[in-house]
Amino acid sequence: MDTLWSLPDFDGHEAVHIVTDEPTGLKAVIAMHSTHLGPAAGGTRFWHYANHADAVTDALRLSRGMSYKNAMAGLPLGGGKTVILADENKTKTPEMIAAFARAVDRLGGNYVTAEDVGMTVEDMIAISEHTDYVAGLPVEDGAEVGGDPGPHTALGVFLGLKAAVKRKLGKDNLDGLHIAIQGAGSVASHLARHCADEDARLSIADVATDRVEALAAETGATIVDPADILFIEADVVSPCALGAILTEDSIAKLNTGIIAGAANNQLATRDDGKRLQARDILYCPDYVINAGGIINVSTEYLKDGGADLVRQRIEAIPTRLDQIWDESEASGRDPAAVADAMAQRLIGRG
Repeated sequence: MDTLWSLPDFDGHEAVHIVTDEPTGLKAVIAMHSTHLGPAAGGTRFWHYANHADAVTDALRLSRGMSYKNAMAGLPLGGGKTVILADENKTKTPEMIAAFARAVDRLGGNYVTAEDVGMTVEDMIAISEHTDYVAGLPVEDGAEVGGDPGPHTALGVFLGLKAAVKRKLGKDNLDGLHIAIQGAGSVASHLARHCADEDARLSIADVATDRVEALAAETGATIVDPADILFIEADVVSPCALGAILTEDSIAKLNTGIIAGAANNQLATRDDGKRLQARDILYCPDYVINAGGIINVSTEYLKDGGADLVRQRIEAIPTRLDQIWDESEASGRDPAAVADAMAQRLIGRG
């Protein structure tokens, strides 16, 4: 049997905590990849996994991604992530959330949590009743930052997508371009609105029928079968759902020149970055383009600035992407590998 240290996605993680609370049914993995730049920060994902090994793998990959994301965003934070193992019915109780919050508190501020897939702002409020080490709380009266990270993530993705369009297609706007968006959740919906405001032609897909129909009605988008959305002919494909969707098989079927989306861990393996490059598809490394949400909630948690600083940090995302693409062209390495190397240097592992 593999040990934790021999797992493919173990990357010198500083700590991996297995949390169990039998009275509430809580099972969770808190992975802390790096605290080189500050406390390990990253949200909590509430998800049903086919087996425990998949949950550990997800926590390892996501926490490493947060180290890279926070470093590349210029934040004084390390990287961490939690996955809570939900049952098939995704049963979530106040007692379970309280038990998780106490587990976070026992780490003494070395890990700071926030919202992720399957968790809500209300869950963050409940967690805050038991620990101070939580961000993404509702905006208080007079506060400039905080609250739902979704719109900030979407803004960063939108600006990064436009930078990719300018670099690949030579256009300063999205007028008439075809954007295919996988997902219709909070981030994908805000992204679709931004693109529609610039008169882009949209195709969208989501397994939640009501949600995707409402978004299509609002933005004039065409609804596509979720099985087909990645492979339709489009100027930009924007994955905004779950990760590991860019594989050897799926990359071979892509019919686009740009991948620019909000999903975490889009590449199934590191070799998939090379496969995109070999097909001349411009890739926006996910943890660089989707950093807007953590920029907002970290500014709230650290209390180191207001809305102007959040906007300034998000508007720097295209500049970082251009730096990655410049180095990629100069070195011949794919953008994902270049971004990883940059992030590793920043967290003292270069």
